[in-house]
Amino acid sequence: MPAALAWTLWAVLLALLAAAVALALWQHARLREARHGESRRLLAQFEALATLLDELALPARLPAITGGAGRPDFLLALARHVWATRPRLVVECGSGLSTLVLARALQQNGDGHVYALEHDQEFAAWLAGELERLGVADRATLLVAQLGALALGGETWPWYAEDTLPAGEIDMLVVDGPPGRLRPLARYPAGPMLFDRMRIGAAAFLDDARRGKERRVLARWTREFPWFRQEWRDTEKGLAVLTRSR
Repeated sequence: MPAALAWTLWAVLLALLAAAVALALWQHARLREARHGESRRLLAQFEALATLLDELALPARLPAITGGAGRPDFLLALARHVWATRPRLVVECGSGLSTLVLARALQQNGDGHVYALEHDQEFAAWLAGELERLGVADRATLLVAQLGALALGGETWPWYAEDTLPAGEIDMLVVDGPPGRLRPLARYPAGPMLFDRMRIGAAAFLDDARRGKERRVLARWTREFPWFRQEWRDTEKGLAVLTRSR
């Protein structure tokens, strides 16, 4: 083999080796960064949970926070809004840990009631038991309503068929349903169905706001309800807060 060709082959091999080493180092750095980011995320949620439990001072433990449940930073944001604004009529689309937290925060205020729309009768029965166990059932009502077909803007949407919400202006709205698996933008109907019932200064909370579906819901709400001021909260899953200005 000619010397020049041999040197060329060695140069290519060395370049490939250097590239492989550089790639391995980059992947290692990315892995360390991901692990560090995960540690920071877990620490933030642990701190939020510790703060939430301390401030709620519940007589018994909360149920376990599982995959689809509201994260501690989201639940803490809801509780602090209740303590700060003292709402009287709170409405939830979807129920869960947030219902327990809202009910306890309202109980601590000594005023207010949360009405949670829930389509799953079995889950509602379990949650009713948890409300009793934590001693906050007097501040929450579960409205079990099947999801029916709602016609809006020439489209059909899943919505709570018999919501039986009480009369009066809504002071706080939490939108975490209907389930997104049922239809793209499944949570959109909360806007046209409930925003007009909100008093001036009332806030609507949309969880999972980092997801593409929820971002599209927010964009549609922004176009159709420009009198709602939008604020972003940097929670793990993303939290959008829309406040009625007029």
